[in-house]
Amino acid sequence: MVATTPATVPASVSSRVADHPAVEDLFLADDSDRRDAADRRNALPPDAPLATRMRPRTLNEYVGQEHLLGPGKLLRRAIEADRLASAIFSGPPGTGKTSLAEVIAHQTKARFVRLSGVGGTVADIRRAVTLADEWRRRHGARTILFIDEIHRFNRAQQDALLPEVERGTVHLLGATTENPMFAVNGPLVSRSQVFMLEPLRPEHLVDLQHRALADKERGLGEFQVRLDPDAAEHLATVSDGDARKCLNALEIGVRTTPPAADGVIHFTRAAAEESIQRKALNYDPTGEGHYDTISAFIKSVRGSDPDAALYWLAKMLHAGEDPRFVARRLVILASEDIGLADSRGLLVADAAARAVDFVGMPEARIHLAHTTVYLATAPKSNRSYAAYEAAAADLREGVTLAVPLHLRGTGYSGASERLGHGKGYQYSHDFAGAYVPQAYLPEGRRYYEAGEEGEEKRIAERLAWWRGQWEKAQGPAETASIEKEAPAETSAPAPKRRVRGGGKKAT
Repeated sequence: MVATTPATVPASVSSRVADHPAVEDLFLADDSDRRDAADRRNALPPDAPLATRMRPRTLNEYVGQEHLLGPGKLLRRAIEADRLASAIFSGPPGTGKTSLAEVIAHQTKARFVRLSGVGGTVADIRRAVTLADEWRRRHGARTILFIDEIHRFNRAQQDALLPEVERGTVHLLGATTENPMFAVNGPLVSRSQVFMLEPLRPEHLVDLQHRALADKERGLGEFQVRLDPDAAEHLATVSDGDARKCLNALEIGVRTTPPAADGVIHFTRAAAEESIQRKALNYDPTGEGHYDTISAFIKSVRGSDPDAALYWLAKMLHAGEDPRFVARRLVILASEDIGLADSRGLLVADAAARAVDFVGMPEARIHLAHTTVYLATAPKSNRSYAAYEAAAADLREGVTLAVPLHLRGTGYSGASERLGHGKGYQYSHDFAGAYVPQAYLPEGRRYYEAGEEGEEKRIAERLAWWRGQWEKAQGPAETASIEKEAPAETSAPAPKRRVRGGGKKAT
């Protein structure tokens, strides 16, 4: 079938074009007509936000993401050669994901179709795929399907894309503010290249402000504006790497600031502060920001850096993180990373968790800060946790050991007399220092090795003495002499007083 111009589109099709403008592409005479139609459909209203009007049209206009689009970088080479395969752009809001897709739309010779994950349906995907297949059969050209906010698609909607991406019917471009490893189906991620966009640096945002003020066609060039350097820096800093937030704040400030007698709008630091108001953090309490920030917080406490730990704590609480979640993590950390080096850490963390429930926010931040600094500056040891993991690994991977007869319970009739349970068990409190060399594991395995940090150093001394007594008892003569008294507190702080138990019962 010969492609026709828009003027000769069949009536059966023209009635659907208004609802589904992508259908029109199939009947356009050539590539330039198709692009003209796309430009008409995507023309921006004059009152569109400044950030939307200032989207880059070429790679040379694109600001930031040098790690992806710098000279010689893979993504830049792929775009310039028009050989970009399926890809997912991931990054915080306002970092240029949609803008990058628009640059690709302007530069590619492929048919470019846009969908939104906010309002798109499976029917929209199937319609786009059908048209892509028809376009390839008619014109021998590929279709790039761009889905903004792809993480908004549910699993069924994302699954509908899989076979078409696999066959190459469409080349997928997805944009998401979420971590694609969590928010996008694994099979779809495996069929795409993932490019991570970073927040724009302050100098990028200052550059964008000056470009917008100089651009008379799309920006604010119609106004005479004197932008103070500290005002531009304030917008760039408070915007937190978000170009959309920065440019839209600039526009509202310029349009609402009255000009002076000479017609010049003086955009000061005060005007900038009024334009952007309170700093809003990019923090999803159920997404990547949540996991990354708590990870940085825990690692800072573990790394004994109270300053970094307090910063990450403040970020979480400022963004509305559940303080009980933070308190629970501190309780875990107190045993996992501080452990026996300072057992009081667990008491402090537990008290803070109770205070969070009892006091509530915003005052609970005081208790969390107290606990954070205490744990960050406490001596560290993970020896007890590591010892448990080693024992658990032996249990999973090795032969399960039976409980030795002398350690088995004697609390029921016949256990001792008929089964021999407890026979030969020695009650520790009947011996000096409440210790007697005695096997508690059939193979005498060793998991816990005390460290030298904090209170654990004293534990190491006691443990060395106890294990020394055990080794003596395992010497050539089974009746080897065992010290009747523990060494003095200065060498090993075991008790000196001989304590007799009231009985030798152990169940």
